[in-house]
Amino acid sequence: MSETGEDTAVVIVGGGVAGLTLGNFLLRNGIGCVVLEKRSRAYVERRQRAGTIDSRGVRMFRAWGLEEVVESFGAPEETISFRMDGEGFTHDLFDNEDGDFDDMVFCPQQVLVRNLTDAFLRDGGDLRYESADISLEDIDGADIDGARPRVRYRDTTGATRVIHCDYLAGCDGYHGVSRESIPADALTRYSYDYGYAWLSVLADVTPDPAAMAIHSRGLAGIIPRGTTASRLYLQCAPDDTLEQWPDERVWSELEARFGVPVATGPVLHKQILPLRSVVYSPMSYGRLYLLGDAAHIVPPMSAKGINLALHDAEVFARAIIDRIQKDDPALLSGYSETCLRHVWNYQAYAAWITELMHNAGDASYEGEFRKQIARAELERQFNSPTAQRLFGELAAGVN
Repeated sequence: MSETGEDTAVVIVGGGVAGLTLGNFLLRNGIGCVVLEKRSRAYVERRQRAGTIDSRGVRMFRAWGLEEVVESFGAPEETISFRMDGEGFTHDLFDNEDGDFDDMVFCPQQVLVRNLTDAFLRDGGDLRYESADISLEDIDGADIDGARPRVRYRDTTGATRVIHCDYLAGCDGYHGVSRESIPADALTRYSYDYGYAWLSVLADVTPDPAAMAIHSRGLAGIIPRGTTASRLYLQCAPDDTLEQWPDERVWSELEARFGVPVATGPVLHKQILPLRSVVYSPMSYGRLYLLGDAAHIVPPMSAKGINLALHDAEVFARAIIDRIQKDDPALLSGYSETCLRHVWNYQAYAAWITELMHNAGDASYEGEFRKQIARAELERQFNSPTAQRLFGELAAGVN
């Protein structure tokens, strides 16, 4: 006997960048969907995360008629101040004759999520916060009775609800329920640990232009976060603890690596982020498709996590629209292969820029030889038009 419940075409698990981008795309093309988010709306929209939408991502939103979600953001700084061993120089990081960076914008992820949420709800989207105990059932698409996938969850009243759907989009991050619902032997996990971490600090400091320091003590960065705060980054050991980094040490270490006095202020938040790359293949199982961090992780040095999520959302949206409106399964069948080509291309860029910037500083990880090789490569990056063009293509997302 079949179980009664709600019915929709697509259930999207996770109300972050990937989930809400997908939801908006489907909604605007008449595809029924429900977005389930385990956190509250206030929590999601307060969650401080950095983000830069590359040129490809901005053009994507425009093509789908959603330019409103990025139009309020400003372009990245035209220059990033670099210091190496206390010596300063300025590189026009986003100065590219081919115009690769013309559309790139800086966007805190929580603001992008808020804009996507506003657009989705305004247009009649079904977004359910505080959906607890989410479970995915019959996702393999091969049930003996031909059962469709089901999503079971507990709503804000404590009642258990069931949604029947045709397809599931797992957009709930690296630790979400979506990928955990797939049998372990159905996926291959590729991973690489870089051997170092970042101490990420949000501070109430009036931001200056973005700056980075390469030093034998490790990499350091100061990145504006809006008009009243700055995000600080300090390379550290992956087994460091927050207790080892009191506020006084943060400021003294930042000054030591930059070699000049730095503005100080109240520290609002600290966390340690081990740097790693992870890819799961394939990015689908039965009727369940993985998007964003549920399928792959890139180190923050590359600023590509948000853009990979946007690419996954667009590829999946086009595939679902073709499948439902045209009865054409080709794009959906090729979803994983299409996305993984893009993912591995960005992983290559992420590994290159991450190891280049860290090897050029602290020699303890790779030795003095690797340090000097990295510095020679960095010098070429600043002075060679050919090297700058390749960086421009990868960083701007136009490849």
